[in-house]
Amino acid sequence: MKPKKPITPRDAQIKAEELCARAEHSAGEIRQKLIKWGIYPDEADRIVSAMIKARFIDDARFARIYVRYKIEFSKWGKRKVAMGLYQKRVARDIINEALDEYDDEKYIESLRRALDSKRRTLADADTYEGRTKLFRFAVSRGFEPDLVARELRK
Repeated sequence: MKPKKPITPRDAQIKAEELCARAEHSAGEIRQKLIKWGIYPDEADRIVSAMIKARFIDDARFARIYVRYKIEFSKWGKRKVAMGLYQKRVARDIINEALDEYDDEKYIESLRRALDSKRRTLADADTYEGRTKLFRFAVSRGFEPDLVARELRK
C-alpha cells in the first residue's frame, strides 16, 4: 500500500472550505479533520480562524441548525442534543443559547410524537410497566424526566 501524499495547509484549507460549503460544521470538527489530515495544531488553528473570519464556520449557526434537526427529525431531547453539540466541541454558552431559542411548543410536540410512536409498538402501553417503558424510552432519547412524567400523566 502506498503512503498518502502529505497535504499542504493551503490544500487542506480549500478542502475544509469545500466541506463547509456543502454542510454546516463546527470549528471543533474542522480542526479535528485538519489534524487528521496531517496539519500541525497551530496551523489548524490559523486555518479555522481564517474560515471563521470568512464565515465558512459559525458555531452559533451550526448549533441552531443541529438543535432544530435533531429535535424535529431524530426526535432527540435537549439533553441528548446538548451532549451531541458538546462532542462536536461547541462552547457551552452557544449550546445553551441555541437550546433556549428553540420553541417550547415544538419541543413538547416532538416529545409527544416520540411517545406516540413508541406507544404503538407496546402491547401493554396502558399498564404501569408500559408507562415505565415509555418513560425510560423518552429519557434515553434525552428528554427531561420531569417533562416526560408530566406528558405521560396527560
